[in-house]
Amino acid sequence: MLFRQLFDAESCTYTYLIASRLGGEAVIVDSVLEHVDQYIRILEQLDLKLVKVVDTHTHADHITAMGALRDRTKCVTVMGDQSAADVVSMRVSEGEKIDIEGLSLDVLYTPGHTDDSYTFRLPDRILTGDTLFIRGTGRTDFQNGDPEAQYDSIFNKLLRLPDDTLVYPGHDYKGETVSTIAEERRFNPRLQVSNAAEYAEIMNGLNLANPKMMDVAVPANQKIGASQGDEAQAAWALNVEDVRNRCSGGDCVLVDLREEGERQQHGVIPGSVHAPYGELNDFVREGGLLREMAETAGRRLIYYCAFGERSALAVQTSEGMGLKEVYHLVGGIAAWKDADGDIQQV
Repeated sequence: MLFRQLFDAESCTYTYLIASRLGGEAVIVDSVLEHVDQYIRILEQLDLKLVKVVDTHTHADHITAMGALRDRTKCVTVMGDQSAADVVSMRVSEGEKIDIEGLSLDVLYTPGHTDDSYTFRLPDRILTGDTLFIRGTGRTDFQNGDPEAQYDSIFNKLLRLPDDTLVYPGHDYKGETVSTIAEERRFNPRLQVSNAAEYAEIMNGLNLANPKMMDVAVPANQKIGASQGDEAQAAWALNVEDVRNRCSGGDCVLVDLREEGERQQHGVIPGSVHAPYGELNDFVREGGLLREMAETAGRRLIYYCAFGERSALAVQTSEGMGLKEVYHLVGGIAAWKDADGDIQQV
């Protein structure tokens, strides 16, 4: 496995770049906007394709690079389903996985620092964000933080993992880079408590100043969604009623861009075909299935995904490869369900 730990000195943030091999697919966790060029350079040097960019929670001390990386690489943005971000490509919940070629990140919901805090687990290590630090824990005094919820996340989830599990935090302010579950259980001063009330007393007495970028970073990190075209009433952006009307004549094809796990969990719009977003170029190139449908069969393509971000990007990709009359469903299958659209289980 390829595993890179990168550091932002201004916010003391760790960013993680992970892939199963050189030349393969990659995921970036907890990116920082000012380092986008660095990430792109490393991806190019290692011949990696960035397919997903993930945040452990809504950050208050730096602006995420999720939107910038999506715009430059057409990757999928991912956050937990408790996140207040306006639009991301995928939302994940406890027990689900974030898959890329050759590896998966298990999703653990670990609220406490914020109410949208998640930990991501590989077989031998965890990326804890601001839930568990090396010899410390993330503060719990803003963004719906809750010290008792954090106690539960740490003691009833993280500390129950195998002792040799490596702990990679989202921040470190003393120059540490990695720890283990056994070390934190034994040496972390905030974990030497016997119950949640004792832990809450420690956390409630910290009296820390707010992060200096909090007033800028939080609202910026909640507004990261790609333009779906509806703001400008673009011809390629369709609402649910538009889709129903256009498909009534049988000259369109609905294209589901989601991954198979999403389809199985949330169902599909009846009659749609499956073309996973990560493989879209193969479907749209000369000889590809979607190009044949559009050019040979004369059918309009209408993309949809979970919330509308991947489908908006798919329109850009398709038009860039020469396809015409390509559209997308604004708001994705979530908007379709809100409008009482029919859903078929896979």
